Amino acid sequence: MAGDQGEESLTIFVDKRKLSLESSSAGGDGSRNSNRNSNTSGTVTLEALHQLAASYFTDRENTLRRLHHLQIASSAIRVTETRTGPLGCSNYDNLDTVSSVLVHSPENKVQLQEEFQSFVGKLPTHYAVNTSVVEHMWRMDSSLLQRHRQLEAGSSQLLAKARRTVNKLFSLSKRCRKQPKIVLHRARPLHFWLSYSLSILYCSENHQVGVYSDESRSCSCPYSHPPCQGLIPCSVGDGTRCASCSAENRTRCTSCNLGFTITQGACRPAVPDPTDPYLGLESDRDLQDLELRFLLQRRDPRIALHGVFVSNDVRVNTWFDPSWRKRMLLTLKSNRVKSNRVHVLLGLALQFCLTRNSTLEPALSLFVNPFGGSHSESWTMPIGQHGYPDWERTKLDIPLDCYNWTLTLGNRWKSFFETVHFYLRSRIRDPAGASKNTTVYYEPLEAIEPSNNIGYMKVNSMQLFGYSVHFDPEAIQDLILQIDYPYTQGSQDSALLQLVELRLRVNRLSPPGAPHVDLFACLLRHRLKLSSADVTRILTALQAFSARQPNHTEYEANKLCS
Repeated sequence: MAGDQGEESLTIFVDKRKLSLESSSAGGDGSRNSNRNSNTSGTVTLEALHQLAASYFTDRENTLRRLHHLQIASSAIRVTETRTGPLGCSNYDNLDTVSSVLVHSPENKVQLQEEFQSFVGKLPTHYAVNTSVVEHMWRMDSSLLQRHRQLEAGSSQLLAKARRTVNKLFSLSKRCRKQPKIVLHRARPLHFWLSYSLSILYCSENHQVGVYSDESRSCSCPYSHPPCQGLIPCSVGDGTRCASCSAENRTRCTSCNLGFTITQGACRPAVPDPTDPYLGLESDRDLQDLELRFLLQRRDPRIALHGVFVSNDVRVNTWFDPSWRKRMLLTLKSNRVKSNRVHVLLGLALQFCLTRNSTLEPALSLFVNPFGGSHSESWTMPIGQHGYPDWERTKLDIPLDCYNWTLTLGNRWKSFFETVHFYLRSRIRDPAGASKNTTVYYEPLEAIEPSNNIGYMKVNSMQLFGYSVHFDPEAIQDLILQIDYPYTQGSQDSALLQLVELRLRVNRLSPPGAPHVDLFACLLRHRLKLSSADVTRILTALQAFSARQPNHTEYEANKLCS
């Protein structure tokens, strides 16, 4: 044992102010103090502590037992004992002097006790704070900062004095062959006090103090049962953190930031509810383009839409002179007979015949009106331009000079429609003046030379192909109503979110070109029968709502409907 090295220390921390208060009140409450001090040999004084500290190294067991009772009876005293390794080589003298120094030191474990408790009591409890927030509040507390600086200076002096005392203690040792290793308590850094503040705030249940972790927002407790962790409020801040915590249950959010919604007390990125109740999904009717082309060539009735033929210039299956422009249209008249359906155009087909040896050939321009209204609220099909589909022309194997023309839009170019306008012009073919693989066209001559306009034409059939989807104007009206008169807190944002999603879905079937054509405005105007002012107000509200969302990009759409 003589060759080994050990260490043993007893530290008694005293709050002198509390000790004096307890001593002064001892005489005024005899019965209570008699019970409190039944195990402590009378009122606790500094002199009694001096004597106990001096007797530690000669009668350790009895001294620790008496100090234990004193610590229970008085909130002004804390005792710490440290023992490492065997201590059989020392023969200490003048221990009374050493212990008196340790007990008598002026800053014994006051350690920010009056100011620190006050600071912890000022920390917010209605939402969770982290080390950064505590540090900010610490640095804003001028009285706390001043007191901390004073204690830092006092601690430095105390540590220097303790080092001198310990050196003197070991210089009196007579039989230790090795140079002693002196370990002194270091001053606690600011980070310790910040973490300790959080530990007291969140990890001090059941008469124990654990360690709080910022990262996991949880406590490590000295004992698992009972736990030291109390209620940790919700985290308030940007993004997925709460905008505020619930007054009834501080662990749950009561409101969220823009772009987020409450789900089981937590904030999650806002995802619009399914828009199926308002407008059916078009994807359930999607076909591969090859499948669609096959069905169109067969004029398959499963994808046929019955349109009403209207024209003041042409009658079906009747020969006519095509020298002048002829106007025809196919319309579904949904506002009258199919108010709960909107329609998607996948393609169209027409069949016409020409008289034999005719020099004329039809040239068609098509305009699509998405949801009704005037002809000016239609967009032009750029047939054969910039990658847009062109007519597929097939001559029929019959004695007459008849043709099938088919236009397949497919999934890429499909779009909403209510009416398709056909403008027919005829062009003169001149194969003699053209190269082998081309045909040169000339506009028909004026009426003064009718003999040069050879041929007549008749339209045998015109057919639209596509499908219809469910549409609920009353439900969309209800969403719009919640913009001004929300049912509950948060229902306005929910309604705006769904309207934004509806607008994107409708405009996704916009005609070619950038930016999109605002078909959604046409839907509001002609299928919901809203005024132009109401449509403008709704679009402005959607734009303002979208601008407040995270990762917002400006949404642009060209106006089509008035």
